[in-house]
Amino acid sequence: MSAPLKVAVVGATGYTGEELIRILAAHPKVRLTYVSSKDDRKQTIQEIYPYLRGSLDLVCHPFKPEDAAAECDLIFLSLPHTVSMKTAPFFLSRGKKVIDISADYRLKEPAQYLEFYGTAHEDAGNLKQAVYGLPELNREAIPGAKLIANPGCYPTGAALGLLPLVKNGIEWTGTCVIDAKSGVTGAGRKASVNLIFSEVNENFKAYKVLTHQHQPEISQSLKSGKLKNTAFAFVPHLLPIDRGILSTIYVPLAQKKDGKKLHELYSDFYGREPFVQVLPAGRFPELKMVHKTNQCHIGLTYRDDLGTAVIVTAIDNLGKGAAGQAVQNMNILSGFSEKEGLV
Repeated sequence: MSAPLKVAVVGATGYTGEELIRILAAHPKVRLTYVSSKDDRKQTIQEIYPYLRGSLDLVCHPFKPEDAAAECDLIFLSLPHTVSMKTAPFFLSRGKKVIDISADYRLKEPAQYLEFYGTAHEDAGNLKQAVYGLPELNREAIPGAKLIANPGCYPTGAALGLLPLVKNGIEWTGTCVIDAKSGVTGAGRKASVNLIFSEVNENFKAYKVLTHQHQPEISQSLKSGKLKNTAFAFVPHLLPIDRGILSTIYVPLAQKKDGKKLHELYSDFYGREPFVQVLPAGRFPELKMVHKTNQCHIGLTYRDDLGTAVIVTAIDNLGKGAAGQAVQNMNILSGFSEKEGLV
């Protein structure tokens, strides 16, 4: 029996970091050897997350790159945007494999970081070699990667809803509309007035309309095919719930389609994917179906008189939208069964 893969989680006290630790603590092929946070206090991970008592006995250290590198083979960076690009080069230079869960290595055009994240990219060399870790799009490139850019939550739900059209060259006219709704954990564990309970509870709102930082990432995925038109309008909304993303995508198709055949196209496209389920015709996903899983559920319909396809996707923003997908990438990268440790 081979030795377990030694892994580290840098940024263990964010929502995604916590979800990573929850999944990895039960993963049969890995051993968590290092966890850290920006907090200067030394606490055991059991003190921070009491539900881990009896399953993980590990001190959560203030982050020191040298200590993390000495303790692990693979590092998950669960850091704020613009921080990973300062941290990943150290680990890569020491031969460690890195899965970055921030946006720092997702976009192939460096200029877009300044436009959408307010800072110039500081690690252009590693940006070129980073593999975008959406397995349903890039599975063949993941096993040989040294640096994986884990996709964003909104782009995962949007891309999985549109890839069967994109890859089969099914054009749309005008603008596709991606209407997405996320739970509050998608904004991260941070102090912000607009995210406190009394502001979010019994409320529902759109935000960053047509200006969200995930727009260029969605656009990049759509351009992976050969469509002449990839125009879309992305409108995110904040739901008064903890977790989950429901994306309703309206696509004005350029040519009339048979609704049954369109459904078959989606079923065939995802037929061998372990974490994407195309629901039977007439059924549409709900967030409770994917809660605390790495699943994406898809439902779709088509109205010939409208010439419009409506595709609905549901993911858990901390699962398939972040930590679950990161572990899926780790499994592929390490030669494990893709479903190891995941549901």
